[in-house]
Amino acid sequence: MDRFWLKNYPPGVPSDIDPTAYASVVTLFEESFSKYRDRKAYVCMDKALTFGEIDSLSQALGAWLQGRGLKRGARVAIMMPNVLQYPVAVAAVLRAGFIAVNVNPLYTARELEHR
Repeated sequence: MDRFWLKNYPPGVPSDIDPTAYASVVTLFEESFSKYRDRKAYVCMDKALTFGEIDSLSQALGAWLQGRGLKRGARVAIMMPNVLQYPVAVAAVLRAGFIAVNVNPLYTARELEHR
């Protein structure tokens, strides 16, 4: 396959990764939260969240979800557009031991009920 997109990678970004480097996505998140704590992770409409902010916000939301009585492996629907709250919600759900289920925010009530 012609991997034409590689020419757009900045210097230092590998063209391949080792998928066995992390036991889970949560492990990758937590290493990134620690290693890049003060760096911007996401920017949206001139507002930014650092890795450290995502770490603390996702811990708080994950604890809140666990406090609602959800059990490990429960499915949690995330119905959001591309906003800064989205990566916080995904990290929270996964770190709390739940399954993140992305739901199209444009679904009608009938479509959502069907899902």
